Amino acid sequence: MQPIAHFHSPFTSKFGIPRQSGLVEQLTGEIVFEPKYRNIDAVRGLEDFSHLWIIWEFSANKTLGDSLTVRPPRLGGNRRMGVFATRSPFRPNPIGLSCVHIINIENDERRGPVIHVSGADLMDGTPILDIKPYIPYCDSKPDARSGFVEQTAWNRLHVELSEQLRRELTAEQQQALVGVLELDPRPRVQDDPEKVYGMPIFGRDIHFTVADGTLKAY
Repeated sequence: MQPIAHFHSPFTSKFGIPRQSGLVEQLTGEIVFEPKYRNIDAVRGLEDFSHLWIIWEFSANKTLGDSLTVRPPRLGGNRRMGVFATRSPFRPNPIGLSCVHIINIENDERRGPVIHVSGADLMDGTPILDIKPYIPYCDSKPDARSGFVEQTAWNRLHVELSEQLRRELTAEQQQALVGVLELDPRPRVQDDPEKVYGMPIFGRDIHFTVADGTLKAY
């Protein structure tokens, strides 16, 4: 298989990216097609849909997963589950699946049709293998069970941005950054209040510490 497009987002590294799509709707990105598919006819009718499935490659993973069990972050990183009972990126085939909201489709003179989306969990430059419209009558299962996911609470952090960040970031960027940080991007096995973490986003390096449920970013 060959990529049909690549994703463009504020994230230039894996650290900090939401662990599922749709968790931070303020995060926006672009799907830019490869030259072969830069024809508006390829997306004809897609403007009538509100959401999209993206099938993509975990390109930042250097090695394929060779273990049949993984440690899901939702379980604190200290319990193992079968790899096929999780959405871990460390899989036999490094394929990801994300559901995103379509903001609009722009027909760019140079890049062809560009799909602007929100709520994505993809790193900048991620290869996209296929896209498909989200169809509620068959894709939505209101009575579905979520296994260990629904048995564990996800407590969001209280986020405080420094005055410098508030001056330098736009209101939209601040909302997206808070949405990302309140999900607690730290590895689940780490809880050192003295440790300083860093992540690149919006073209700058954000640093933060976490203590007593409060994350302070600067």
